Amino acid sequence: MEILDYVMDEAFVLIPVLWILGKMIKQMQLMPNRFIPITLLGISTVFTTVMMGFSVESLIQAILVTGAAVFGHQLWKQFNNHD
Repeated sequence: MEILDYVMDEAFVLIPVLWILGKMIKQMQLMPNRFIPITLLGISTVFTTVMMGFSVESLIQAILVTGAAVFGHQLWKQFNNHD
């Protein structure tokens, strides 16, 4: 099973949104890179709560979509790094 098997359909849209927001935060150098994933988790928590209401399920979805966005970014970085 993959992580995306657990993500609800409503939350899929957040993966590219978080990816773009993370890229923007990095480009603007608003904070050290190590804080970007936790910031994205906070943003994701707000978005999923607005979309699904406040519940444990929305928090789980926030964690999953943030994980998928960060993991996807790292995969992209590793496959395009020709060192």
